Amino acid sequence: MPDIVLATLNAKYIHSSFGLRYLLANLGALRERACIAEFQINQAPLEIVEAVLAHEPRIVGFGVYIWNVVQTTEVLGMLRRLRPEIRIVLGGPEVSYEWDGQPIVALADHVITGEADLKFAEVCAVLLGEDVAARAALPKVMPAGLPALERLVLPYDLYTESDLAHRILYVEASRGCPFTCEFCLSSLDVPVRAFALEAFLQAMQGLLDRGALTFKFVDRTFNLHLPTSLAILRFFLDRWRDGMFLHFEMVPDRLPDQLRGIIREFPAGAVQFEVGIQTFDEATSKNISRRQNLTRLEDNLLFLRDQTGIHVHADLIVGLPGEDVASFGRGFDRLVKMGPQEIQVGILKRLRGTPIVRHDMEFQMKYSPVPPYEMLENRDIPFVEMQRMRRFARYWDLVANSGNFTGVLALLWQDKSPFAAFMAFADSLYVKLRRTHQIALPVLAQALFDHLTGACAVPLDLAAATMMQDWNRLPGRESLRLSGTKAAETEAPKRSTAGSRQARHLTQA
Repeated sequence: MPDIVLATLNAKYIHSSFGLRYLLANLGALRERACIAEFQINQAPLEIVEAVLAHEPRIVGFGVYIWNVVQTTEVLGMLRRLRPEIRIVLGGPEVSYEWDGQPIVALADHVITGEADLKFAEVCAVLLGEDVAARAALPKVMPAGLPALERLVLPYDLYTESDLAHRILYVEASRGCPFTCEFCLSSLDVPVRAFALEAFLQAMQGLLDRGALTFKFVDRTFNLHLPTSLAILRFFLDRWRDGMFLHFEMVPDRLPDQLRGIIREFPAGAVQFEVGIQTFDEATSKNISRRQNLTRLEDNLLFLRDQTGIHVHADLIVGLPGEDVASFGRGFDRLVKMGPQEIQVGILKRLRGTPIVRHDMEFQMKYSPVPPYEMLENRDIPFVEMQRMRRFARYWDLVANSGNFTGVLALLWQDKSPFAAFMAFADSLYVKLRRTHQIALPVLAQALFDHLTGACAVPLDLAAATMMQDWNRLPGRESLRLSGTKAAETEAPKRSTAGSRQARHLTQA
């Protein structure tokens, strides 16, 4: 039985815990005495407790994040009651800042704040050692500091064959961020540190040799250092195979000619760029200490859309200090014109430790007291309007980001403001359904059709033909009959394996 169990609760099964694999890889002599136990937040806490105790561990290390802190607290409460002798060590961003007074911290023996890759091994060595005085001297909360990356053992060999087949593989070529955006934890970790490129690419080759196809880079600014970005892109392009998919977070206003040249060479839909725009309002950007060149950003996004096959996922945030609904809407419309395949509309979260709290009094920022600590209202967006924006974000994800209704969307706003047009639909949909989840696709299709032919005054035949074109673009769907028109009936198409959002966006006309 392992002495050390490294555990966390992932949001979904498809996710793999990158942090736990780093901890295990860097346990040194203790590596053979440890194992990883991954769970999901929707699992019953009693089942998780049972699975952890089945290993009979002496130490359990939990990775704690904004999405799992509530469930992990419940699990730890049971572990404490059942096996108080087990030493519980916590780490992760949710317990690295403002930890004093947190219920989950009260249940732990020790908390390691920051990047615990090496510090966790040191703590485990003391806890498992014979020196009683050393164990007693361990403080409850211990800062890890920033480990020298050249000292770290890379964790990629710990991805199992099952991981390669069924899970997202997270990789990183660097850590840190040069920007100081006040809503983001990365603003607290300013130094950008790069892993040795040769060793990193050798590890990527190892994953490729084992059949890996999907690589999600967690680097905050992948395109910051041009020679490294070019080398990594060339590495994957030279080894390209069908089914491969790469995801990068990019600085949106930095896309020099050398990068433009190489990304043109990738197959359509094979690479996704996540670009964090967050706001187009200059005063708001100044409030949150965000620097970006909007003119260059717009040129880059238009280039990506018009001249490459890159799938663009762009982020905007509702609730930033100083931005009201009208300002957000103008920025949203501006972004829609740039043509990204997905626009992720997020509600501002008050992450522990971030300096966004300095605006609380001036802008009357009120956040939920429970994870994920989303904005409830502020000076410029009252609660009722914030709720409308939440529904807007959810319905936009279902309708637009899903790639299911690309033709219908164009009819929805035509020459009008996309933001205003979709908000009108979101309001009407909520009045009709009174819910934002568990909406079947045919129900959504009918609601869109009704709104087009009603509030938007789109001719019935045009609305029906466009809906059917969208519906039939992707095989594998049930037959659809839209009430109010016989012409809208369709036979069920044949099955297809193209199920991802990226694949659906690729098939748009």
